[in-house]
Amino acid sequence: MQVLVTGGAGYIGSHTVVELINAGHQVIIVDDLSNAKASVVDRIQIITGVRPQFYQLDCCSSELINVFRLNKVDAVIHFAAFKAVGESVQKPLEYYRNNINSTLMLLEAMEAGGCKNLVFSSSATVYGPNNPHPYKEDMPAIQSSSPYGWTKVMIERILTDYVAVHPDFCAVLLRYFNPIGAHDSALLGDDPNGIPNNLMPYIGRVAAGKLDHLTIFGGDYETPDGTCLRDYIHVVDLAVGHVKALEYAQHNRGVEAINLGAGVGVSVLDLVKTFERVNGITLPYIIGPRRSGDLPAFWADAEKAKKLLNWQAVHTLDDMCISAWKYAQNESNY
Repeated sequence: MQVLVTGGAGYIGSHTVVELINAGHQVIIVDDLSNAKASVVDRIQIITGVRPQFYQLDCCSSELINVFRLNKVDAVIHFAAFKAVGESVQKPLEYYRNNINSTLMLLEAMEAGGCKNLVFSSSATVYGPNNPHPYKEDMPAIQSSSPYGWTKVMIERILTDYVAVHPDFCAVLLRYFNPIGAHDSALLGDDPNGIPNNLMPYIGRVAAGKLDHLTIFGGDYETPDGTCLRDYIHVVDLAVGHVKALEYAQHNRGVEAINLGAGVGVSVLDLVKTFERVNGITLPYIIGPRRSGDLPAFWADAEKAKKLLNWQAVHTLDDMCISAWKYAQNESNY
């Protein structure tokens, strides 16, 4: 298939492009490079031997329709979005405008191009603060604790309403948890512009001496060590899950929500100590105040993904920490 990947130069997107190419698909990347680098396309070519088509384009722009006019797109994986929970609390209008508008424009472009298969990058944040963990797909997913999460709730609703009047359309809503780690080549990893909002790239930069110390947001939660519990999943496992979801969308219609997670809750402090242990280094850190929008604990029930997609996470927490440090040590990444 010819697959369009919005946000395909980003962290999860680039790893997914690699797995798509490895699976024999042709790939078109659309990315505005607001939080990614053009050199990622070169690195994908080095890893796979194949250079995907690349359009530097904002998905909120009407020019997106031209990509579908110029190419026969069979399916779309939609990553393009602002993604930082804490930042979304401070900049709610930017998050609502960007994340929702880009999806509406994409649907209009897909309709113009006759494309009926979509895998959407949703989030575990749609389960909100009131559902018990582990999160299951049949729980209410109509709430959130941050504007970022609310954009995912709203987009899931938009896609559900769209499919209701387009029964020949398939939308797979992948609710995933906390991706970390990097490609084994150390050429692809989580390398956001500016100061990282996510934990692992922050850890990597502290370990590499590029930042003085790590701040852990909150040490007084009702968890075993007082820090948040999260379901960490290796980004390559997550990328493979998107390829599996794409295969599912080829043969099914309607809307399907599926968790992608390891199914285990790990504390932030445990992650830091694992990183130190497997890489033989010490990370200077402090415990800071809680961050707006963070929940104390959540992790996935991943049985549905195993049943419908024949997918489950295979990388360990050690694997995630080793690959992330290998990427952080590669000076060419900065």
